[in-house]
Amino acid sequence: MTWRALTTTGLGLTCAVALSGCGESVSRGLLPHGVTDQSGRITSLWTGSWLAALGVGVLVWGLILWCVVAYRRKKDEVGLPEQLRYNVPIEILYTVVPLFMVAVLFFYTARDESALLDISKKPDVTINVVAKQWSWDFNYVDAGTFESGTQAELTGAPGVAATAPALYLPVNKRVEFVLTSRDVIHSFWVPQFLQKLDIIPGKVNRFQVEPTEIGTFEGKCAELCGAYHSSMLFQVKVVSQAAYDAHLAQLKARGNLGMLDNSLSREKIQPGQQQYLPTGGSK
Repeated sequence: MTWRALTTTGLGLTCAVALSGCGESVSRGLLPHGVTDQSGRITSLWTGSWLAALGVGVLVWGLILWCVVAYRRKKDEVGLPEQLRYNVPIEILYTVVPLFMVAVLFFYTARDESALLDISKKPDVTINVVAKQWSWDFNYVDAGTFESGTQAELTGAPGVAATAPALYLPVNKRVEFVLTSRDVIHSFWVPQFLQKLDIIPGKVNRFQVEPTEIGTFEGKCAELCGAYHSSMLFQVKVVSQAAYDAHLAQLKARGNLGMLDNSLSREKIQPGQQQYLPTGGSK
């Protein structure tokens, strides 16, 4: 066997191993593994859109190559080919087909967006997420307690995740997020939730999810919001109901009673601090 054959065989085996390892990732369009009840819907819309786009691309590339081969200049041809000014059937085709494609994509997008933003069901847990430059506060509305976060310290050293605020959620429970901002536009994003929603000053946005897997997942702000936007990190810890109740009890034992005031503006923050007082509370 020649070196070329060996090289080809080796490359083939390497590609086969690589593709077998990422088969699941490819099947979901390279999206992260979803961990909510809406993950399947989002993945289907994403992969369906890419498959449709790929189908159109293959068709267009094929027609281009066919035209290049079928209408290439022959040796015995002289001058320019016959010039055509109009071709009504073709013009109708490339007008109607794109409109149909856009209409289909719009239908499925609008259908899924409506489902993702549906808050008609009664949530088991309601959490007010308060974005601020450059961290997060979490009001556990039903339990009457809160978590006040500080800016993550991105030193590059191990243990940075421990400096980010943690949002606790009970597994298999419907959670409604009530999103508010103290200052500028932010965006609440947990990549493995496969969805995010902007947080706009003066406006309350809401959405509901049901976490389906226990674990710790990274969260971040997905809207450029100032100098330390990259430090605006948090963690989502999906735990059992017992662990969730125990965490809320710990917050109350620390004196985190009541709700943090949403109306507090950044002008009231002391220089270098990210702590906020609960409504009617004191340090």
